[in-house]
Amino acid sequence: MASQETEETRQILSRTALSFPSPRVVHDLLSVGVCPRCIFRLFGVHGQAYCCSAITASVLQSFLEEQKSCDNGTAKNGLVSDGLVRCSYTSQESENGQAYCCICLGVLQLACEQDQEMMTTSKDGSIDDFTATIAELVKRENHHIDGFSIEVSIPPVIVANERAIWMYMNKKYKCEEWFKDKIPSQHISVKDALRLSINTSLENHLGVKSGVDSFRFRLNYSHLDASRMLQSSLANDRTCKKQKTDKKDSGDSLDDSHKSNLKNSNEHLRSESDAVILRTLESMLDHAFCEHFVIPPEKALKPCQLTTTCYRMPIYIGGRYLKFSRKVSQSRWIIDDERMGEASVEEIVGSNALLVCKGDNYKFHAAGREDIDVRMLGSGRPFLVEVSNARYMPSMIDVQLIVEKINNSDKKYVRVRNLKVVNSQAWTLMREGEAEKQKQYAALVWISRALTEEDLHNISSRKDLDIIQRTPIRVLHRRSPLERKKIIHWMKIERIAGSCQYFLLHLCTQAGTYIKEFVHGDLGRTHPSIGAILGCRAEILQLDVTDVKMDFFD
Repeated sequence: MASQETEETRQILSRTALSFPSPRVVHDLLSVGVCPRCIFRLFGVHGQAYCCSAITASVLQSFLEEQKSCDNGTAKNGLVSDGLVRCSYTSQESENGQAYCCICLGVLQLACEQDQEMMTTSKDGSIDDFTATIAELVKRENHHIDGFSIEVSIPPVIVANERAIWMYMNKKYKCEEWFKDKIPSQHISVKDALRLSINTSLENHLGVKSGVDSFRFRLNYSHLDASRMLQSSLANDRTCKKQKTDKKDSGDSLDDSHKSNLKNSNEHLRSESDAVILRTLESMLDHAFCEHFVIPPEKALKPCQLTTTCYRMPIYIGGRYLKFSRKVSQSRWIIDDERMGEASVEEIVGSNALLVCKGDNYKFHAAGREDIDVRMLGSGRPFLVEVSNARYMPSMIDVQLIVEKINNSDKKYVRVRNLKVVNSQAWTLMREGEAEKQKQYAALVWISRALTEEDLHNISSRKDLDIIQRTPIRVLHRRSPLERKKIIHWMKIERIAGSCQYFLLHLCTQAGTYIKEFVHGDLGRTHPSIGAILGCRAEILQLDVTDVKMDFFD
């Protein structure tokens, strides 16, 4: 078995070597502390070379010496010295603290620190051990998955290290044709090289394929010591100084506004800080870079620290809801620790969706909102439940289970219809449609005089009536004092038997129209109003939404 693996490794290296410019260049890179996988990616190598754990620095060097010997026919005891430089480290060396790649800081050697202890995959950098540790997260957090994708975050110092190696190679080999033709345009990034290294093994452990999927593994690498050295190297650069000063100001502000979630705040700050450093490196000219950095970069004393997380991107469950109670708000409503109303649509629908999806939390989004004392009837109001980090992707059967739990509840406050799993585009479509949609209402109205046939004609004859509404007095404490133009598309009056002053007003309006104020006028802040049109006092007693037009949710 060992001889078979050795032969497979030899075949992989034989194919890989076709991308190498010269054995002496590879030996040169090995001698300054570049790991095999970084060498592969610098020369644009694709394929199996990345996922072969057996290819260490010493194995690669031995193979190249062997190839050189075969080409020259001058092997002496298996060793060759013509134009070659001995590799200064192997993947097992750690005593002198020089076991890790001077570019990737151990990322592509699959070695890292985790929880203050050294976590290496194995002595030979086993990909299988590394991916087994990652795959264990799925079991530990009870995720059900049918695919995955890999996100990688690396510290900016790795970018600086890679540039330093390019500068080193440019100085030594810029006149050679292979450097002019291939380097550095065809190189592969550290992130992509890591994905190539672990992707197949992770697929085997999980039993699913990778791709563009909502379930993500995030490998977050950091290196505190190397990052401090990088910042120290950039300290004398005026551009960097200015950016760091600006960043500090924004960071203080961020901390003040996000004290309740320090962890997320720190991650955000680090991401922003890394972006500043990367922009500084990108804008730095070669001569300035040489002044600030050691070329080639120094060998790493210890590897990066790795934080591994897995999560699912938010999933969206959409449909329409109907609300039958005038004591149920749309969203959870708490004032001075006291609940307003008996329940909320948000909690009734969202909690049932969360229970089935086994997510961390949920957000409720709706196409507009009705007041707590307004029923939502007819076809219902479009809504989305956004579930974060769902452990379970609901099937059609699961969605129907959510429907049954809501619709068959004892109190019958809320019903849902047309419920289905939708993509994130639905949120955008709902927001776009919200501004353009038409809404229909039925309002129970009282007027201060008897209703006449002329009143019925007066109301029903008005089509696409333009009205002006100033922000209603009842919401002025929480809304900007604006003046809004709205359209009443049509109206009609339905008489109530046995009453001459009460009637049902049916109307269709532009989204965002304040119906209560349109009826009573809001002390003249809405004009014209039903009261103004009929020339009498008008009051609205009850209001129902009977239709919200939005084709996507039908």
